[in-house]
Amino acid sequence: METNPSENHKNVASLIHLSTFTKYFFPFGNFITPLLLWTLNKEKKFVDEHGRQALNFQLSILLYTLAIGIICLPFFVVFATNFVSLIETIDHHMHEITFNEITNLSGYLILFFVAAVFLLGLFVFELYAVITATIHANRGAYYQYPLSISFIKKSNPDPIGNQNQSKNEHVS
Repeated sequence: METNPSENHKNVASLIHLSTFTKYFFPFGNFITPLLLWTLNKEKKFVDEHGRQALNFQLSILLYTLAIGIICLPFFVVFATNFVSLIETIDHHMHEITFNEITNLSGYLILFFVAAVFLLGLFVFELYAVITATIHANRGAYYQYPLSISFIKKSNPDPIGNQNQSKNEHVS
């Protein structure tokens, strides 16, 4: 690993982390933009490590978001079974809402509140982690995202050197 990366390497690594916010401008920007920047600068070890970390973290965030959705799905199905009757009751008795309708509606509200809290927490966590990674990259330090799953593994650093070494061992 590089001991002292150049300013250009630091800037590119920082930009890779910040480019994950492009998801707010176009779909899958948090994967496409960092992937392009990483691919174009992969030969630089400092940038390579930060690019791998950024993409692994974005894939992890996607997985966590899907997990929250899957966990909430059964609750949504249970509450949605009486959704049509709830809407009809509220529509017919707009001015006479009873305690029963409020308790039916409370299930929906609780579900959406819990899902919103989890998704908001995940958003804040992602924001914190990406900004922290950007600061580390800008300072020339390596950063390991918390709760990140290693989907993209480190490639073998010197496959040609290992082949030459094994050939030399056979000759000796």
